[in-house]
Amino acid sequence: MFSQELPPIVKYPSTVYGAGNQSWMISQDDQNIVYFANNEGLLEYNGTNWKLYPTPNETIMRSVKVIDNKVYTGCYMNFGYWTRQANGKLKYFSLSDTIKNKILDDEQFWNILKYDHWILFQSLNRIYIYDTKTKSFKIIAPKNGVVKSFGTKNSIYYQTMNEGLFELEAGKGKLISNSSILKKNIIVNIFALDDSLLIHTQLDGFYKLVGSVLTPVATEVDSQIKSSFVYSSQKLHDGSYALGTVSNGIFILSDTGKLNYHISQSKGLSNNTALSLFEDKDQNVWVGLDNGINCINLQTPVHNFTDDTGILGTVYASITHNGMLYVGTNQGLFCKNYHSKGEFQFIKGTKGQVWSLFEYEKTLFCGHDSGTFIIENASAKNIFRSSGTWKFESLLSNKNIVLQGNYYGISVLEKINNQWQFKNKIQGFNYSSRYFEITPNLEVYVSHEYKGIFRFKLDNSFSEAKQFHAYSFPEKGKNASLTKFNNAIYYAHKDGIFKLNPATKQFEKDKLLSSIFEQDEYTSGKLIVDQSNKIWLFSKNYIHYFSASKLSNQLKQNVIPIPSSLTNSMLGFENITQISKSTYLIGTTDGYYTLNIDDVSFKNYTVSISEILINKQNQALKNVVLNGEGSFKSNENNITLYYTVPEYNKYINSEYQYLLEGFQEEWSEWSTKSSVNFKNLPAGKYTFKVRAKYANTLLQNTATYTFDVLRPWYLTNVAYLIYLLMLVVIGYFINKGYRNFYQKQKEKLIEENNLLLEIKELENEQQLMKLRNEQLSQDVDNKNRELAVSTMTLNSKNELLAFIKEDLKKTSQDGNKNIKSVIRTINDNITEEDSWKVFKEAFDNADKDFLKRMKLIHPLLTPNDLRLCAYLRLNLSSKEIAPLFNISVRSVEIKRYRLRKKMELQHEIGLTEYILSV
Repeated sequence: MFSQELPPIVKYPSTVYGAGNQSWMISQDDQNIVYFANNEGLLEYNGTNWKLYPTPNETIMRSVKVIDNKVYTGCYMNFGYWTRQANGKLKYFSLSDTIKNKILDDEQFWNILKYDHWILFQSLNRIYIYDTKTKSFKIIAPKNGVVKSFGTKNSIYYQTMNEGLFELEAGKGKLISNSSILKKNIIVNIFALDDSLLIHTQLDGFYKLVGSVLTPVATEVDSQIKSSFVYSSQKLHDGSYALGTVSNGIFILSDTGKLNYHISQSKGLSNNTALSLFEDKDQNVWVGLDNGINCINLQTPVHNFTDDTGILGTVYASITHNGMLYVGTNQGLFCKNYHSKGEFQFIKGTKGQVWSLFEYEKTLFCGHDSGTFIIENASAKNIFRSSGTWKFESLLSNKNIVLQGNYYGISVLEKINNQWQFKNKIQGFNYSSRYFEITPNLEVYVSHEYKGIFRFKLDNSFSEAKQFHAYSFPEKGKNASLTKFNNAIYYAHKDGIFKLNPATKQFEKDKLLSSIFEQDEYTSGKLIVDQSNKIWLFSKNYIHYFSASKLSNQLKQNVIPIPSSLTNSMLGFENITQISKSTYLIGTTDGYYTLNIDDVSFKNYTVSISEILINKQNQALKNVVLNGEGSFKSNENNITLYYTVPEYNKYINSEYQYLLEGFQEEWSEWSTKSSVNFKNLPAGKYTFKVRAKYANTLLQNTATYTFDVLRPWYLTNVAYLIYLLMLVVIGYFINKGYRNFYQKQKEKLIEENNLLLEIKELENEQQLMKLRNEQLSQDVDNKNRELAVSTMTLNSKNELLAFIKEDLKKTSQDGNKNIKSVIRTINDNITEEDSWKVFKEAFDNADKDFLKRMKLIHPLLTPNDLRLCAYLRLNLSSKEIAPLFNISVRSVEIKRYRLRKKMELQHEIGLTEYILSV
């Protein structure tokens, strides 16, 4: 199995960048933004977001070249340039439209070159030279067309089919070589050397042209290149060459022709056909493939070996021993010569799970699911089979003793006659001992993932465990571990990292080491101590290592910003091995990667705001100007900001932190998310700030953008002025209204007062009238009383006269004539008619018109009836009325009854009450 460690490859399939599968040419601008001539148009990538600008005439874009601040492109029968607008978007300006009548039918522009102030657009037929100063064109049209054009620092070259290689001089083509090799072989690229040209052909390798002499240049991969059909090539910053083939991926050769890397689809490339190559400013090699885009991080401290075959498996342990690299996996133990690019060799007899590799006294031990092996070169000897073996620990007090942690306790290996062999199992402790450490006084500490931490004391013969103690604190935890570092025992799990206090034999939390698990960074508590006495830890987004400071007893922290999601390690089984002074091997689920910690330094990038979008609620987004201050309407208060650090490293993710002054007071949490959205911002002035850190280093610049959300029209200053004027006008009319109101009130009050006075006068008059009426009524009552008294007196007189008459009648029987005369006189004086006349006159004086009213109301009443009404008006009883009529009381009652009938009075209405009310 070919075991070359390759640089990391970042893969971008078409589903990610949202354009066509093929990209024919690549370029980059001063802001590190990368551009691709894609099947569907101009593709832009700023390290965070992809943006596709369709080809103006909806054809395949064949070429792209960034020159100064313009992006020049060529496609089918059209070429021109793109410039960035104020809103961050690119806009196309066609140059070919000015010479549209000179463009050949079906002509495509495959290359763009720059020389001084001239821009050259090359098709397969001609070369169009554009003078940027005069805005004019010159056309070079070789008879046999142009196969390809090339640019060096001082010259422009092109190849013509069956004619050879030409150089442009004074605007014309000059033949510099008509070698048969250059006539029959297509040239892929030309590179300028000190005194010659290095010409790379498609099928016949490299040639050097000195003057007119063409000589071949041999490389290690000539045979492979000739059979692979080279389509593209690029000279890299370090002098090496990248060759892209049609069927065999990419070859990267040193300047002397030695193979540095061969990267193909079986070794991580997305596709074996490399249509275009480009080295960016960070010395990453971009590859436009037949299906997708890849970015190869050549200049990186990280290289990886990926086992796509599944033969190697997941790496759990590794070590270098006697010049050999050993890798223990779930498939067994493999080895190879560390300094070679040869294959890994499987060590026979080790099939199965390898847990650990331990070198002691020039002997290599292998902890295996099947027990313990001694490894010598490429062979394995099993010295313990009773149980699977997790790890090994040596003793300072006895170099011939090694303790091993097994599935069921701890056992002892002893060196006898220079041979290691199993001695005994330690009695009294039978728990799985994946992690254990031993102190100089033979105290053993064991961490069990499901039971917690135990401590026991070994006897001097290493045969029995005594003074057993189970810790209740710290608690057990998933992926927890225990190790010894700087002669102190540490225990790590999700609640932090704890250090054993040798005096109290209790674990105490270490604040410095525990800080790496804050902010939800915990994934695994695996602790690893390397040969240089560094302790390594793994968290969600970083790899940490601590080393002893040379100037104090404090630990020095170092952070490598490689997240666990990219390293692809087995959680709880992370492993890192120092294989040279500064190089470490880290196992993964599909191989391993190497890390050179001395090279962990990165360019200081800058963060920038790449796009700003605003929109009204539930409406489409629209771009705004990036430069200067923004001003948005009150209903366009939803704003989305995109920002980026244009870097393209596979294992390093930029992190961002933002602040919106005027809306929030504190910076946000660090996040890899490269956009933020603010909704329904109230009116006001805001300043958005974003800063970034790359490789755990805060970038120097902070990108800012200031904008205003305007107040709605009804809250503007003009609106306030209108409101003020309206208030003044309303106040004026209100004041006028109040004045009119109070004037009317005053007038009304005066009128009311006058009316009151009049009413008072009327009341006074009414009072006077009432007094008069009362006086009149009183006079009437007095007269009625007088009339009643008179009537009664008259009645009494008549009664007396009647009585006297009766007595005289009795006496007259004796015949006294004088008595009869007296009786006649009496009869004359008690005549009812005379009495009634007198009474009627008096009654009319006292109660005027009563009898007339009664006669008017009741026309059927007779004089006697009226006479009875008059007596009843005086409120006389039947007994008092009888003498006035000279009838009995019974006859009066009959008269009253007849009077009621004539008046047609209801039964419930009293006769006297009715007469009094008339």
